[in-house]
Amino acid sequence: MSTLFAILFYFATLVFMVGTLYRISVYTRTPAPLKIPTTPAPTTTGGVVLRMMREVFLFESLFKANLWTWGLGWLFHASLALVLLRHLRYFTEPVWAWVAFIQPFGMYAGITMLLGVIGLSARRIFVERIRYISTPSDHLMLVLFMVIALSGLTMKFAAHTDVITVKGFILGLMYFDWQALPSSIALYAHLFLVAVLMMIFPISKLLHAPGLFFSPGRNQADNPRDKRHLSTWAAKLDSEK
Repeated sequence: MSTLFAILFYFATLVFMVGTLYRISVYTRTPAPLKIPTTPAPTTTGGVVLRMMREVFLFESLFKANLWTWGLGWLFHASLALVLLRHLRYFTEPVWAWVAFIQPFGMYAGITMLLGVIGLSARRIFVERIRYISTPSDHLMLVLFMVIALSGLTMKFAAHTDVITVKGFILGLMYFDWQALPSSIALYAHLFLVAVLMMIFPISKLLHAPGLFFSPGRNQADNPRDKRHLSTWAAKLDSEK
């Protein structure tokens, strides 16, 4: 099992990195021929940066659209971020001081992450207008996050796993010195589903994470009267005239 998971994670990491970088390269090469910032929009580059930061950390547009969705979405994303930061202890030796400090908070963030994803799933099932536009992949993605959270919490509060051995396995992957995994069904399920999540990331709606920064409605300043907007291909044609 240790060998199988080692190969699986090398493959999943390769797919995740190459796939994500490829999709980002597509985003960077996609022309934006129109000036279409979502108004009211800032008129300066500094204002665009500030707006983007509010969108990334506070979900500003979602807050203005629907408070329930904003609350559930922010709870899930903030909890997920804290859980990921907590997991840095498995990749560092010695563990950084701030990572050690957030360990108790990250542990309970797993619970709030689960509550957030359950709420988002209920929204897709019980809110008619959201159910109408939801696809099977939307539901399956939420179920995937739900089971990942459940398996992680199971290892923490029920079927305890030897985390020291798990850390040795992960560090071994990083330094190409494979170590054994502890025998645990919950651990196997958790690691397998995380690998699946990594592999489907580049072809899923999870790409909204990097895609947000390439959205013309968010990354453009509202200054068409002050500066002419030309996409890359249009600017090239204009220069050849």
